Amino acid sequence: MAVMSDRALGRATLHRQHLLEPAGLTALEMVEHLVGMQAQAPWPPYVGLWTRLRTFDHKDLARLLEDRSVVRLLMFRGTVHLVSAADCLALRPLVQRVIDRMYVTAKLTAAVGDPDAVADRGRRLLDEKALTPKEIGDALAEHLPGVLPRQLGDVVRARLPLVQVPPRAVWGVGGATRYATAESWLGAPLQAAELPAVIRRYLAAFGPATVADVQAWSGLTRLREITDAMPGLLRLRDEHGGELLDLPDAPRPDPDVPAPVRFLPDFDNVVLSHARRARIIRDEHRPHLFLRNGIVPGSFLVDGLVEGTWRADDGTVTVRPFNPPSDRVREQLTEAGEQLARFLAPPGTAVAVRFADHGQGVS
Repeated sequence: MAVMSDRALGRATLHRQHLLEPAGLTALEMVEHLVGMQAQAPWPPYVGLWTRLRTFDHKDLARLLEDRSVVRLLMFRGTVHLVSAADCLALRPLVQRVIDRMYVTAKLTAAVGDPDAVADRGRRLLDEKALTPKEIGDALAEHLPGVLPRQLGDVVRARLPLVQVPPRAVWGVGGATRYATAESWLGAPLQAAELPAVIRRYLAAFGPATVADVQAWSGLTRLREITDAMPGLLRLRDEHGGELLDLPDAPRPDPDVPAPVRFLPDFDNVVLSHARRARIIRDEHRPHLFLRNGIVPGSFLVDGLVEGTWRADDGTVTVRPFNPPSDRVREQLTEAGEQLARFLAPPGTAVAVRFADHGQGVS
């Protein structure tokens, strides 16, 4: 059985993520190829698409949100994802048990009494018009006195596939979070996809991968019996002895193929979607990226690995390498950082790139 090093795994995943060479896909095609993009904050998917596509403008994603081609809702790992309309209807049913497990706790169930009845009443409200979280809770509390509106709203947002409707997440517009049911917003019923087909899509975008990796990405458990029964998968080994699954015809480039500097947004799935993340970040650097408050800041890749974090403010991108970069890498980071700053800043804004040590001053 062939063995793949962490470096080889990293190159394969970066190739499939279009982080070695930008893709000539549309924004919608990329969202579907990635099987969604984590998006609990509105703006990271814009950067995630910009860094992966040959041509991308803010309006490309804004238009998809406005014409209902893509939506934002609770999905994999119980986190908000940007997915296509088709994937919303097909994939959300598969992860409903993950969301229930995370959010519909015994304490919450005891407080509201019957979560299903609360969800049914919430559905009737939201099928009529989009509402804010407060409006949902307040409307339900009129019929369920003695229960906190916030608790009622929490049940509805977990039990129902609720999409966040525009202008929320529309670049340059934004707005309060308002929810509608996916079925009413998209005008179609949910119909669960076949899980083996979804696993194959994950491998096409994130593989090669272990069963534990698939579970870390999706939040689903007990997948080995599914993958063991899937025909036509390639079986490999990683350098630690774990069994890898892959599609036979998927690209697995040479581990020494060049990997250019790439800026990734907050919460990018490429750093979140494997149980072992050594293919993308060294263990000693993980505490700088996966923060205790649950935040995963924007990061950048050098030679295929996360080598620091970044943030943008008023046309300036501040780059924080984990270790002092070489002069050549500093030049590459400056050039790529200026491109990112121009993408993020309003037209005509003066842009700059600054360097800072983690926890220290800016240079």
